[in-house]
Amino acid sequence: MDYLLTEYQQELVAVCKEFAETEIKPYSAEYDEKNEFAWPIVKKMAQADIFRILIPDEYEGMAGDTPIMNMAVATEELSKVDGAISLAFAATGLGTFPILISGNEEQKEKYLPMIASGEHLAAFGLTEANAGSDVAGMQTKAVEDGDYYVLNGTKQWITNAGEADIYSVFAVTDPSRGARGISAFIIEKGTPGFSFGKKENKLGIRASATRELIFQDCRIHKSQMLGRKGTGFITAMKTFDQSRPGVAAQAVGIAAGALDYAVKYSTERIQFGAPIHNNQGLRFLLADMGMRVEAARALVYSVARYIDACKGEKTTTYSAMAKCFASDMAMSVTTDAVQVLGGYGYMKEYPVEKMMRDAKITQIYEGTNQIQRDEIGRGLVQESARKNK
Repeated sequence: MDYLLTEYQQELVAVCKEFAETEIKPYSAEYDEKNEFAWPIVKKMAQADIFRILIPDEYEGMAGDTPIMNMAVATEELSKVDGAISLAFAATGLGTFPILISGNEEQKEKYLPMIASGEHLAAFGLTEANAGSDVAGMQTKAVEDGDYYVLNGTKQWITNAGEADIYSVFAVTDPSRGARGISAFIIEKGTPGFSFGKKENKLGIRASATRELIFQDCRIHKSQMLGRKGTGFITAMKTFDQSRPGVAAQAVGIAAGALDYAVKYSTERIQFGAPIHNNQGLRFLLADMGMRVEAARALVYSVARYIDACKGEKTTTYSAMAKCFASDMAMSVTTDAVQVLGGYGYMKEYPVEKMMRDAKITQIYEGTNQIQRDEIGRGLVQESARKNK
């Protein structure tokens, strides 16, 4: 379908497609098997100026007037080949959004060009062992000490952790105020008292690094606070409103890659003297997969454009819809792709089993799909109440 992409967005698609096919595809299985962060590929991604897509033009970026839509089409195209390696880009976007949303001019001028160049990745430090869906249960604390804050605590399952140089980290500065007592900080890798836990051995997205962030008497100057004291929770929620379409685009990309492979396989695999797509039952399966991918893509693109048009207006319900629908679709479509390939689909020599493993996380991170459904339900009720006043 023609989604009326701008000329610039069409160029993004072409660049990311060529990059994924030539620089990622030949090495995708190897990095997955080794559970290794793909630094050589990420550095080439930086040389191709792909990270500049995330950053406004005035800070050496190329986001233009439609940053969320641009991020979505780029993430989708990279994820068609490898949803894990694409995360170096997408998770850097997640770590960058708090700076874009709440950073002051000095912070933006310092950090955004560094991210735009791709020489410095970013990460987002919110989740804890006892504060996943329940962000208000956060236990990492930042205690004021003169011109500094002293951080103590641990963040869990942080994408890009250990590889990124710039971290947007959330900590409790006033325990008596609940969610309103959370503040956000920019913390650089190498800061004394800031270290990393072991690299997690994951089911999927294995070429993406996931580690703990550990803070032990980590002193952060007050100038590193993002926004005002106590506004961290708001910054985090505004970040998710803008970043969840990126997860949705990743899910669409993974599913689209699986669908493309399954359709191609159905034309090459011969059974009973004919290609297996001659079997009506299999064509029905492919048809359902195709409809789901196209429906999810249409929703994700619409939400991305809506966010770009709203310029800061609350978009929680629609961001949650895109993330939830697309990630559920990706899990369904990749599972069906394995089924199309039969026994071959279960083997690591073929990419669809990896796509299925990579798809699963999209239903979990940046808010589980159960939380997304709760957000959507609340949003619908609130909208109904406004209309019926």
